[in-house]
Amino acid sequence: MPYEPNPQRYEALPYRRAGRSGLRLPAVSLGLWHNFGGVDRFENARAMVRTAFDAGITHFDLANNYGPPPGSAEETFGRLLRGDLAPFRDELIVSSKAGYTMWPGPYGDWGSRKYLLASCDASLRRLGLEYVDVFYHHRPDPDTPLAETMGALDQIVRSGRALYVGVSNYPAARLREAAAILRDLGTPFVLNQPSYSMFNRWLEPDGLIDALDDEGVGAVVFSPLAQGLLSTRYLNGIPGDSRAASATGFLKTDAVTPERIAQVRALNDVAAARGQTLVQLALAWVLRWPQVTSALIGASRPEQITDAAGALNAPPLTNAELEAIEAILRGTPA
Repeated sequence: MPYEPNPQRYEALPYRRAGRSGLRLPAVSLGLWHNFGGVDRFENARAMVRTAFDAGITHFDLANNYGPPPGSAEETFGRLLRGDLAPFRDELIVSSKAGYTMWPGPYGDWGSRKYLLASCDASLRRLGLEYVDVFYHHRPDPDTPLAETMGALDQIVRSGRALYVGVSNYPAARLREAAAILRDLGTPFVLNQPSYSMFNRWLEPDGLIDALDDEGVGAVVFSPLAQGLLSTRYLNGIPGDSRAASATGFLKTDAVTPERIAQVRALNDVAAARGQTLVQLALAWVLRWPQVTSALIGASRPEQITDAAGALNAPPLTNAELEAIEAILRGTPA
């Protein structure tokens, strides 16, 4: 049977503008960093992508090195595009990135024109697409001139390989430099993708929120659930199928401390008082900033996506609730 998406898919999830651009993204987007690689079950990946699109999640975020093995998440999504989503391509925002190690030698990493153009072409082949909607430089390169990296992004747009460009993991000062170069080139620079969660708040003292506002760039924040720690998954220990237990996961067992779990329990109480799950509270918290266009979630099961998609169904966080969360995060709950 051909896949037929939910006809009401655009009725519940809000869409937010990427900075001052014309691009709007769902408040929750699906990242394919984990659980979509060659080592993972294809039918589970298919179920998650279908669940996401049925919920109005139109943005699917990839990178050249996602897997494992590297490149295989793009191959998986390419297969899903051909089998399920091809009729709906114009409803999708598909993004990819390059900037981490992808192949041996001096041309398979960082931010040279050589690497970015070759990697973009390889991503398009794996995805089976003529263009991606957004192509990102994945991390700042300390050695390549920023003008070269941004010039490569400009060429990627002008050659038809992408519609918009973005950067990822760029702090405020570097973002401002990149924005100035891209503005002079006339390149549609719409997004920065930083990490951000209740347990990882580096971008606040860095001044990134102000930089986004000044430059008219939106943020798609990744790891808003702190690799699953901001859920009820670890309240009774470390499950065998969790990221903390996985050899390929970025959440390590030593991060699941008694002190952290005590905070998670207290935050779960705040969520319950609001009629939300902890996942929904954590997403609503990062989305409280108007500069944050979308919260990028990962998932291992379809029901996790359904849960996350309801993040903004509750009323906005009140000042009293935000103060209670701050107290918990400081370790001084009332």
